Amino acid sequence: MSLEKLHPQALRIAGLLRERGEKVAVADGATGGLIAASLLTVPGALEFFVGGGVVYSLRARDVLFDQPREAYKGMRGASEDYALLQARSIRDNFDAGWGLAESGSVGGSKHPTGAAAGRSCAAVAGPQGAWSQITETHCEDRIANMWAFSAAALAHFERCLMR
Repeated sequence: MSLEKLHPQALRIAGLLRERGEKVAVADGATGGLIAASLLTVPGALEFFVGGGVVYSLRARDVLFDQPREAYKGMRGASEDYALLQARSIRDNFDAGWGLAESGSVGGSKHPTGAAAGRSCAAVAGPQGAWSQITETHCEDRIANMWAFSAAALAHFERCLMR
C-alpha cells in the first residue's frame, strides 16, 4: 500500500473539516505516523490539521497527552478505553475540534500489554461525542497491519465526521 491509496480518504476528510471550519489533531500509535502523513498529503493541510505525534513509548504518551499515570489505571493498549482517552487528550492538548487516536499491536514482536498482533482500536473525539472502533486483521504482518490500521482509522474518522 502507499499514501496514494489513502489520499482519496484524506481528501474527503479534509473537505468535511474545511466545510465545518474545524481542525484535527492525531495520535498515531501502531500506525507509526501513517494517519497523520495521509492527511498531510492534502495541499493546504494547515487549514484542517493542527498536529500530533507518534505515541510509541510511555514518555511520548506522557508528553503528548499530559495525563497523570493514574488516568491509565486498568487500561491496556489496543483497547477502546485507552484509545478514547488518547483521542480526547490529543484534541484538548492541541486545542483542536477533533482528536483521532490509534492504539494497536502490529506484530513482529510481543506487545508490552499482551495485546494480540493484528488488533487496533481507533478512537475519535469530537465536539458532540466520542466513538471507537476495533479492527482485527488476525495477521502477524507488521507492515500490512500498519496500513490496514491506518485505512480503518481514517474510515472511522470519516464516518464520525458525517454523523
